Amino acid sequence: MSFLTRQQEPIPNYTCQHGSLQAALVGDTRSSLSVSMARLLGLYKFPQVSYSSTLPSLSDKIQFPSFLRTLTSDLTSSLAVTQLIIHFQWSWVIILAHDDDFGQQASSLATQKLSTAGVCIEFTSHVTSHESLEKIEEIVQKMQKSTARVVLVFLSNSNFQPILYGLMDVPVSGQVWVSKGALHMALALNIPGVSQVLHSTFALLYHSSRAIGFPEFLAHLRPSQTPEDMFVKKFWEFTFDCTWPHQSSTVTEGVQLCSGNESLKNKQYPFAEVSKIDAAYTAVYSIAYALQDMITHGHQHGKVTDSQDFQPWQLLQALRKVHFKTPDGSEIIFDANGDLVTKFDILQGQKTPEGIFHLVHIGMIDPQVSLGSKMKFHLMEDLHVPSSVCSESCLPGFSQVPRLGAPHCCFDCSPCPEGQFADQRDMKSCLLCPREQYSSHMRDHCLPRTEIFLAFEEPLGFMLALVALFLAGLAVLVLGVFLKYRDSPVVRANNRSLSYLLLLSLCLCALCALLFLGQPSVLTCLLRQTTFAVVFTVAVSSVLAKTLTVVLAFRVTRPGDRIRVCLSPGASTSVVLIASFMQVVLCGVWLATSPPFPDRDMVSEPQHIVIQCQEGSGTIFFCVLGYLGFLAVGTFSVAFLARGLPDVFNETKFLTFSMLLFCSVWTAFLPLYHSARGKSTVAVEIFSILASTAGLLGGIFIPKCYIILLKPRRKTAAWLRQGHRAQQERQSEMLQRRCVPRSTPQIFMTYSSGKSPGPPL
Repeated sequence: MSFLTRQQEPIPNYTCQHGSLQAALVGDTRSSLSVSMARLLGLYKFPQVSYSSTLPSLSDKIQFPSFLRTLTSDLTSSLAVTQLIIHFQWSWVIILAHDDDFGQQASSLATQKLSTAGVCIEFTSHVTSHESLEKIEEIVQKMQKSTARVVLVFLSNSNFQPILYGLMDVPVSGQVWVSKGALHMALALNIPGVSQVLHSTFALLYHSSRAIGFPEFLAHLRPSQTPEDMFVKKFWEFTFDCTWPHQSSTVTEGVQLCSGNESLKNKQYPFAEVSKIDAAYTAVYSIAYALQDMITHGHQHGKVTDSQDFQPWQLLQALRKVHFKTPDGSEIIFDANGDLVTKFDILQGQKTPEGIFHLVHIGMIDPQVSLGSKMKFHLMEDLHVPSSVCSESCLPGFSQVPRLGAPHCCFDCSPCPEGQFADQRDMKSCLLCPREQYSSHMRDHCLPRTEIFLAFEEPLGFMLALVALFLAGLAVLVLGVFLKYRDSPVVRANNRSLSYLLLLSLCLCALCALLFLGQPSVLTCLLRQTTFAVVFTVAVSSVLAKTLTVVLAFRVTRPGDRIRVCLSPGASTSVVLIASFMQVVLCGVWLATSPPFPDRDMVSEPQHIVIQCQEGSGTIFFCVLGYLGFLAVGTFSVAFLARGLPDVFNETKFLTFSMLLFCSVWTAFLPLYHSARGKSTVAVEIFSILASTAGLLGGIFIPKCYIILLKPRRKTAAWLRQGHRAQQERQSEMLQRRCVPRSTPQIFMTYSSGKSPGPPL
């Protein structure tokens, strides 16, 4: 108030003395004093430019409308420090903050920004101005046990020094210290052994530029040149360690007196380097440029004609809009909050080859140039930056699995499952490959899937096709043998028409396996299962008719019996027609309601798309198979019951054996069919078709061909009578042993010529 009113006992709102007009006030260094001054100066819109107060609340232009500063607030610098951590991809950090308003706000802002960016805080410790030794030891022990390597520091020099001393006594290594200038001050203390703790530091300092001519000005500076400058004499005493004569009436022995002629050239200053433009230098020049702009603008508009005739609010307006460049090209401008738009120099602690520890300029941060929510960085190339993570980064092909009860930065890496991929590092979850693609072996990308089916060209398909053709040819060959020897007793026995039909159906059974090979189409899908079901039904029903003929023939004991009607060739043909007709009806319903169709199987084989036939209605499909199975089981049961009936050519035994093979093959087929995947399903069905065909063909007809071709005498009538008498003698012996009255049944042979049964043999 004395400054504003120009009187020792100030009267508010009055200026009682004349003289040089007060233009602005530069200061103060401490935020607490700047706040008190800014409240009063703001009432009069009197410009105040501080070069050291960084309290964030001073940016509030409602409370402090006339306050400006040539540096940024603590929140901006704290935000810049957090951006440095995010830029270097440090995801696991510790925060040390002062237990005051600045420390609370800075640590809270850092925690919020870092958490948003995915950075985890291992712990946060607040240090008071006079912290107890126990608390310091507790902090040191926590840091010793911590796994985070980066420590974010919001401490003053006096608060940070005890922690440095504590860390020097414990084996702590690998810590990376990040701060806003505090560590730079701590290094100035020249603490012995500090380099073992601060061997890896990153500090942010306000960007400063070199003042051209300022060192020369200091070299020629003399106190007598500026007697009105109250700071020069004090500066002189500190620099030359002397005392001015007029300050003491008696001169103490050994005390050097200041003459004012001492030279500052090549003098080591006891304060920060003055060869750079600092915040105070910028404050003075900002006011000077604002005055110049105000006067120039006033002359142009006829408002201000004298540099001594203006109001403080006029200078305040010019000061807010001031914009100039320093001699080295740095721009000076204030933002809307009255804070200087400045950049930050990034310094890294390094050791020289001589072992001297110092800070090296490695880059710059420009808070005003933002890329989205991030500040722009200018860093030197080939910069080595240590890492600080709770868990090592997950490589492509792996995803993060959070650890139970731990922060999200602590995780385990799990490989992506089949059909999923991760093409970037540290992915939270694996991505699904498109349906037309599959994941690579490394699970880091997807590859196109190829279409496959059981083709004739591949080895398995070629072998199955050869076997099918071989069995079909064998059935035709046997049919030819039977046609050639159609009048022999072996062929005429048990209805040779059924034998011809059975051989023809077995040939078709073998050939229907070829429908399952090659790329499925609409036509082949319609014919596959229906053809298979119908021709196998014809074959099984033919075997059933032959078995029933043998069983009924042994039940005829006298001429004129009603059962003799069932032994006619028409009866056997009716059995085949009725059984086959029912299967044809089922297949017709199947094709009419929900027919099979070509389909693409995306699930069975991860690397391929299997082209297969979808059965359509699964219910009708299993009804078709169930009917065929019921017919086969019935035929096997009848043949099994008739296996002991006397027969010269062992017809019943051959029928029983062949049906046993048939049922065994298709019983094993069911579980294999349901467990197989892809084209293996088709291969299992083809194999079952061929195996059951071979069983029927070999079990029934190969022994007869053996007799016809290799044992020709066994097919004569004389051999048949001899064999029949030997069979009767064996039966008589068996009946006598069992004490059972012997009765000889009449055995009739039925021929396919359509005649009535012949005389008993």
